[in-house]
Amino acid sequence: MIADNDHSPVTVIGLGPMGQAMANVFLDHGHEVTVWNRTMSKADELVAKGATRASTVNEALTANELVILSLTDYDAMYAILEPASENLPGRVFVNLSSDTPEKAREAAKWVGVRGARHITGGVQVPPSGIGLSESSTYYSGPREAFEAHQKTLEMLTGSDYRGEDPGLAALYYQIQMDIFWTSMLSYLHALAVANKNGITAEEFLPYASKTMSSLPQFLEFYTPRLDAGKHPGDVDRLAMGFASVEHIVHTTKDAGIDISLPAAILEVFKRGMENGHASDSFTSLIEIFKKDGVTA
Repeated sequence: MIADNDHSPVTVIGLGPMGQAMANVFLDHGHEVTVWNRTMSKADELVAKGATRASTVNEALTANELVILSLTDYDAMYAILEPASENLPGRVFVNLSSDTPEKAREAAKWVGVRGARHITGGVQVPPSGIGLSESSTYYSGPREAFEAHQKTLEMLTGSDYRGEDPGLAALYYQIQMDIFWTSMLSYLHALAVANKNGITAEEFLPYASKTMSSLPQFLEFYTPRLDAGKHPGDVDRLAMGFASVEHIVHTTKDAGIDISLPAAILEVFKRGMENGHASDSFTSLIEIFKKDGVTA
């Protein structure tokens, strides 16, 4: 557990699994905790443990300066806080809800206009990781407000402050999720092909793990080249990668498995080839992503 060195009172709004875990950790460390949730019964166990149940959002807000928001998204924040706007001044909102960087920036402005401060948070662990020092959360927003409450926030996880821009914590969180979900989906797809060929998840595990554990070496090798914007084909060539992905698509089709995932990857490789990168490294595909990005 994280060392207890602060006992500032705190309000937690939103008592899903994450909010429940956070409120429990604060209580375990001797904090005075006020809680509010639309479904009031979700606070029962916390109240039995010593938390104060706020009957209204206004009551939850006036109880403490520091307010933790653990909600589905930022739209839920507006729905909850808008009717209680008169009680926002002077509060510090640590918004641990998941949403986009732009939504975080908009929320910070909205909160600021109403006399409060907004700290964006991106929790990098599931509820089971709350209260562990090895866990971490991205934070961004006004440095003074963050540092004033850092000890309290570090009851939950370690902190990784990314800067004053309120969108940065959300950005770091989302780009990590980009890697996580894409990687895990590729694992499930590969396992589906393996299963069709009589290979179990248990049998595949050491091989999948070996491949995943090799990735940091590739990241380290390609990072300086990517920062320099250089994609020499001295180690790998896009044309070779294109052929490799074609083989994956054919293997998938032969197994009777949905080819949509490798086919999408093949399409990206194809665009790279069509844009003259056949002799460059596969990392040249970053230029395709940048060039072909669509703004919603």
